[in-house]
Amino acid sequence: MDFFAAQDDARRKTRWLIVLFVLAILSLVVLTNLFIMLFAEYSTDYYVQGHTPTTFWERFDWERFFWIGLGVTAVILLGSFIRTLSLRGGGRVVAEMMGARLVSGNPRDPLERRLLNVVEEMAIASGTPVPQVYVMDQEEGINAFAAGFGTGDAVIAVTRGTLEKLNRAELQGVVAHEFSHIVNGDMRLNIRLIGILFGILMVALIGRLLLRWGAIASHSRSRDSNGGVPLVVLGLGLLVLGYVGVFFGNLIKASVSRQREYLADASAVQFTREPQGIAGALKKIGGDAQGSLIRHPDAEELSHAYFSEGIHYLFGLNGLFATHPPLEKRILRVDPGWDGEFIVPRPVSPAEVEREEEKRHRLPLEGLAAGGAVLTSVLDSMERGSTPDVANLEQAE
Repeated sequence: MDFFAAQDDARRKTRWLIVLFVLAILSLVVLTNLFIMLFAEYSTDYYVQGHTPTTFWERFDWERFFWIGLGVTAVILLGSFIRTLSLRGGGRVVAEMMGARLVSGNPRDPLERRLLNVVEEMAIASGTPVPQVYVMDQEEGINAFAAGFGTGDAVIAVTRGTLEKLNRAELQGVVAHEFSHIVNGDMRLNIRLIGILFGILMVALIGRLLLRWGAIASHSRSRDSNGGVPLVVLGLGLLVLGYVGVFFGNLIKASVSRQREYLADASAVQFTREPQGIAGALKKIGGDAQGSLIRHPDAEELSHAYFSEGIHYLFGLNGLFATHPPLEKRILRVDPGWDGEFIVPRPVSPAEVEREEEKRHRLPLEGLAAGGAVLTSVLDSMERGSTPDVANLEQAE
């Protein structure tokens, strides 16, 4: 595959989608603003004050529009800040939120030792520091994620199913995919998306609170009093607008994530120079009964950060909210000759893994993802401060 062209295409589409995300937020601010102004104009209190109703646009006030818009924007920004602040610990906090366990430097489990070796190899191939490694012991599906604000606090977490069902080349493909998210800044983008979506949700949460207060006020006053009705109307409007904003925000988040997944797949091929590794992992996800499902209660919030689709939506909404492209499309991009058959994974033998890792330890150069040629290319590129020219290596071979 032409992974450089694939990377450029994914980056270009991502930029347009981020612009669309900003426009969606601005639209929410404007619509919420207009609703509040309409509510203020036509509420019961307004008529009690003796005003004569006229058309809305005759009474439109730009100053009031500005201040209401500023207030709505402040609510969204405050919610985003609070949620992002809760993740200020970086990748470690996200991994622990998902119930993952830190893998020690010298684990007794051969599968975990192999994982640490692969992570170190991919760190060399991608030219980044070695991140902390976590395992989600309770997750039987094949999946993984990278999290953090940058290379300094990055972590990579994999499921137990990933360790037990993938061979070494396939594990390399998955880990290389996650390193791409680190290199390309996707982790920071993911955390920002989590924060922004929570900020949009704040509008709906305020609406729900007002709706509850209005209902309480209506029941606590006399039957002839409509004192709680304005709060109910205002709360219901904000609730609807907030959830509509979350709906479209999730749609755009899913579109952004799909493009970043194509970019990460292409980068994984660049780092490993072995398309069959990541292709094999994707084929096994398609053939496994557990697939890539993440069962943790907070799985949805991190859905855009996984290696593969981690949750299933109700009512056939997978196509709309899917944060990852279909497996078939991803496989065909890295393996155009695929015959359409998925692979049913078999459990990996820890003893077999241990023998393989011992052999690779005796021959360390063979254990590098791209072999000696890629190691030389990486070292040369580090001296020049540039990206390894994999295309020239292919021609040299």
